[in-house]
Amino acid sequence: MPTTTRRNRGGADRGRDMAALLSDFGHDLPTIPPLAPEAKEPRIFKYAPRRGAARRGRGWAPVTAPAQAWRMTSDQAPVFWPFVSAPALPPTGAQMGVDQLSGGSFYCDPFGWVLRDDVSATNPNIFQFAKPGTGKSGTTKAFCTRMMPFGYRTLVLGDPKDEYESLCRALGVEPFVIAPGFWARINPLAMGPLGHDWEKLSAEEAQRRTTIIFKRWLVLIRGLVGSMKLDDQRRVPFGPDESDVVRNALAILTGYAAGNSILTETTIPRLWDLLRNPTEELVRACEYGNTRQFLDQTRLLRNALGELVTGTLAGLFDDFTNIEVDWRAPIQSFSLSRLDGLGDEAVGIALLCMNSWGRGLREIAEPGDLRIVVRDEVWKQMRLGVSAVMSFDADLRLSRGMAGKGGDIQFANLHKPSDLLSVGDADSQAAMIAKDLLELADIKILGGQKPRVARELDSMLGFGPIAQDLVSGWAMQDKGRALWCVGDATYKVQTVLHPLEKKLYYTNEAIEAAG
Repeated sequence: MPTTTRRNRGGADRGRDMAALLSDFGHDLPTIPPLAPEAKEPRIFKYAPRRGAARRGRGWAPVTAPAQAWRMTSDQAPVFWPFVSAPALPPTGAQMGVDQLSGGSFYCDPFGWVLRDDVSATNPNIFQFAKPGTGKSGTTKAFCTRMMPFGYRTLVLGDPKDEYESLCRALGVEPFVIAPGFWARINPLAMGPLGHDWEKLSAEEAQRRTTIIFKRWLVLIRGLVGSMKLDDQRRVPFGPDESDVVRNALAILTGYAAGNSILTETTIPRLWDLLRNPTEELVRACEYGNTRQFLDQTRLLRNALGELVTGTLAGLFDDFTNIEVDWRAPIQSFSLSRLDGLGDEAVGIALLCMNSWGRGLREIAEPGDLRIVVRDEVWKQMRLGVSAVMSFDADLRLSRGMAGKGGDIQFANLHKPSDLLSVGDADSQAAMIAKDLLELADIKILGGQKPRVARELDSMLGFGPIAQDLVSGWAMQDKGRALWCVGDATYKVQTVLHPLEKKLYYTNEAIEAAG
């Protein structure tokens, strides 16, 4: 065994260790030869720095990517497919069902979302697109019912299929029926709460309210006149001249032109009658040379209004309102199913009148008066032309309330995106306004659709191929499945109904009876 002189380990200041002492007496301890380093296997994956390689063309970023790292096995990964994740929404509002991506409960609270900075929703309106029979009605009713414990009331401004009658009766409310031969009458030119206590108002407040009332009336008359067709391609025009005539006529009928301190409510037949028999005051106010010229220039306007007074909807919207609405009730609904035999256009005009009347009643809401306004079969109103689209656009803008009081959640149900695109030609003004309507709803519920319709939705909303597959695949496999778009985030939600709710919300009685 070779002998070596052992030295102190660790330097001169550490003393002599056992090996050095034994070496002094000729006993050298055996040494362990150092092991050769094992060769490392090449890495399968090369980890990139969080900011990328700091070299040209290597994707270097000045800041780190806001990405979360997850480790899982290959058999766990499919559970999280398609790897679409979004921050969880706060558990406030109506508990709608299950968020399939997180596995937790999904809550819907439109006004609560608007008030939070961490939810990218700036208005509470809801658009729901879904193929008939995929649970669109059940989701709507579940949302309305489950928001009632939070102080919300529901207003159904036109129920073309009587889908809300059973829900109303379950809540102890009898829905109003608007149809020929029934007693209920609605005056779309009603002033609503803005006309109350007129004698107590200051001049400034009276002027402000007058402006709001006249603006609403003009939007309605524009929509009604513009819905009348001259032929298959053209509708009755409503330009600045027609607007000036209607404004002056309404000012005379209400007493505003004479400087009356209290406005008098009027009706469409009275407006039509004044245009047929114009006074000197009206002719002069409209700057026509004589009565003959006035009659010649306003013939189309007069005939279009006459069609509403004497046409298929005669007797429904041409007299003073004779119903008393209990606004404290949890729900109010207006049935229009008996108009179905008059055609889609008649139902669309009825919806237009109902919406204008309802808007007038909601222009002044009490503080804390929160309401969900349900608008079914919106496409029938949208097809009445650009003026009807503009009227619907005005309704959606009520969501943020008036003067900081109240506020409505507008819940519009449509079958498919072509309901919006069919209001006019591709580049027409009506089509552009209809497309912009989507911007007034930060919450969109996309139920089951055929692949072609899902592609149309993708072209309008740009939600991507994964969401497109969810809408045309997963959502079609069961009722109540939908992709919820809340601001910029998406959620894969299955609405869950209680057995009692399933029975109450059932809407296929007519199909069952026919079978």
